Amino acid sequence: MKILAISGSARAASTNTALLRAMKNIAPADVEFLVFNRLDALPVFSPDSEGEATPAAVREFMETVSAVDGIIISSPEYVRAIPGGLKNAIDWMVSRFEVIGKPIALAHASHRGDDMLASLRLVLSTVSDHFLENIFLRISLIGKSPDEIEKLIKMSEHESKISMFLTDFITEVRQND
Repeated sequence: MKILAISGSARAASTNTALLRAMKNIAPADVEFLVFNRLDALPVFSPDSEGEATPAAVREFMETVSAVDGIIISSPEYVRAIPGGLKNAIDWMVSRFEVIGKPIALAHASHRGDDMLASLRLVLSTVSDHFLENIFLRISLIGKSPDEIEKLIKMSEHESKISMFLTDFITEVRQND
């Protein structure tokens, strides 16, 4: 099984990326867990750039999306909204077939961001008929460095929450096959 974890942040020291990397370390051995944190590499979506004109970075990203069994997204909130880079990636996905039917779940590395999460839930439920709104992970890591996050994630309460989230998600993904 392959899972793609997309960080909604292009920041090098992103708490959301750190959370996804921690998930990768906790994921079962039989799960290939890919973390994508290069939304800044995707050009701005334009319908004129689809088909034969699709940029190489988008083709590579969509090949990855096509090859996975499920997607986890962890994103910060920017001005109470979905970050532009993540929305851009979703815009590239929505006009194609690769994401259709893929189970998608959300994780969040902050105690705030409910406006963004509500908007992202609406968008994802439109993009995929298999958005798993009931599977959600929230661990407040805001203001922590990647090293601090690595230590926090190893605490039994956080590791347990992540394991339960992954178990629930993987179960849904397997049922979707």
